[in-house]
Amino acid sequence: MKKKIFEYLLITIGVGVAVAGLNIFLVPGRIAAGGVSGIATILYHLWNVPLGLSIIVLNIPLFVFGIKFLGKNFAVRTVYALVLYSVAAELIPVPAESFDPFIACIYGGVLVGVGIGLVVRMGGTTGGTDMAAKLLSEKFRTIGLGAFLFGIDFIIIAAAGIVFDPEVALYAIASLFVTTKVIDFMTVGLSASKAFYIISEKSDEIADAILTQMDRGVTSFAGKGHYSKKDKDILLCVLKWRTEGARLKKLVKAIDKDAFVIVADVKEVLGEGF
Repeated sequence: MKKKIFEYLLITIGVGVAVAGLNIFLVPGRIAAGGVSGIATILYHLWNVPLGLSIIVLNIPLFVFGIKFLGKNFAVRTVYALVLYSVAAELIPVPAESFDPFIACIYGGVLVGVGIGLVVRMGGTTGGTDMAAKLLSEKFRTIGLGAFLFGIDFIIIAAAGIVFDPEVALYAIASLFVTTKVIDFMTVGLSASKAFYIISEKSDEIADAILTQMDRGVTSFAGKGHYSKKDKDILLCVLKWRTEGARLKKLVKAIDKDAFVIVADVKEVLGEGF
């Protein structure tokens, strides 16, 4: 219980940091750096639509349609972070005057990245276009998840460039790049994909859970403990670290807390699901 309270506390802090970066730096500068928050920024400046209202309304359908891809624990933390994100977006005031665009895109990108990275590391997410991209990639399996993420963010940033100013779109691209890199760094490592090597006495149970709960493939290798002289299966699973890494770690720990897990960087992944 203490551990869970601590994790929810860190999720709360992460949401606060992310919203501070959004409201204090990005929104005043009209920097719509992709995602649901980018759409909310455009609506805020066009029709004075409250940021929190836009964020929660846009995320609800994405969450409803994407809930089948979330585990129970992950879904609960996502709902908590999403509601808190929307409330904080209303409570933290948007300054009347903006910072220099370069400062705004860098500091805003870093704060949003640190905040979201902290939420993801604690097993949650603030919703957003990740789930939309996941739904589209499931529908059109010949196109990768990354391509949909890029396409959605590109459309949002392009729309901001048309509505506001083309120069603002360039700052939005820079801010999105900074945010993405900081999130990857916060969740351990700069590689978007990671290879998990799992050695456990309950390898069959873990493999089944990965297949059914995460919809990811698993490869099994025959191994042997040199000290114990016991035959063991070594599981290999490659996945998107930012959206799935924390879930897999919790899943393995829930089944076998003594499992030996190695996480390695992957430079490039080609094939179904990537």
